[in-house]
Amino acid sequence: MGSHANPLPTPVTSAGADGLAALLARPGKAVVALDFDGTLAEIVPDPEQARAHPGAVPALVALAPHVASVAVITGRPAGVAVRYGGFAGVPGLEHLVVLGHYGAERWDAVSGTVRTPAPHPGVADARAELPRLLERFESWRGTWIEEKGQAVAVHTRRAADPQGAFDALREPLADLAARHGLMLEPGRLVLELRPPGMDKGVALEEYVREVGAETVVYGGDDLGDLPAFAAVNSLRANGRPGLLLCSGTGEVPELAEKADLVLPGPGALTGFLASVADRL
Repeated sequence: MGSHANPLPTPVTSAGADGLAALLARPGKAVVALDFDGTLAEIVPDPEQARAHPGAVPALVALAPHVASVAVITGRPAGVAVRYGGFAGVPGLEHLVVLGHYGAERWDAVSGTVRTPAPHPGVADARAELPRLLERFESWRGTWIEEKGQAVAVHTRRAADPQGAFDALREPLADLAARHGLMLEPGRLVLELRPPGMDKGVALEEYVREVGAETVVYGGDDLGDLPAFAAVNSLRANGRPGLLLCSGTGEVPELAEKADLVLPGPGALTGFLASVADRL
């Protein structure tokens, strides 16, 4: 227990205030689910260099013993998120679960293994076409392709005009995705082609049911987190308190305006979780 020198920030909605109150009153009935990139890790130009914020693992270690479960829900392969997060073999995180590829993959700290489905054939077919598609446009120099196993992504962050390249790519990549039975998921200067039926909302609802949680906290930073926000709102409509956290300073207004609490980036978000743990 700490001295509570820093007051907890106040959620801007009454539903969020109820969610925070329920978390503090009955932490053992709560699931805390968090995105990885932009939420537990800073966004960096090269996603392969992404690592959990220094405060992330200590905050999760402080929180985990008090709550029903802590889960990381990410578009990344589960094993990559575990590696970049430094989540394996950490005392206090023995029951951490990482749901990768929007819930299609699962890593449990208890077993240390990843369960992976067979990849959708459209992913390999779309991936094979991507270089030719990108090479047709000079302005897309600097874009690059990220292999994600169950999905494939095109990043424009390193292009000369990142937003221009993103905007120009959106329609042709949507066409490519549709031709191969995939969906296009736009994010912060990244366009991801992935199979339908995989999203963070489905993953979160299934996990909450599995755990039997009464309260749900979800933190994210990007458009891919909107389905999880919707899932929490659906759970709230059915009487389960929830708290929606947005990491960032308004980079994704569609998410920020739906959040109960906007925290300026991974440092602030993990600091908030540590402060919550300090009160439990």
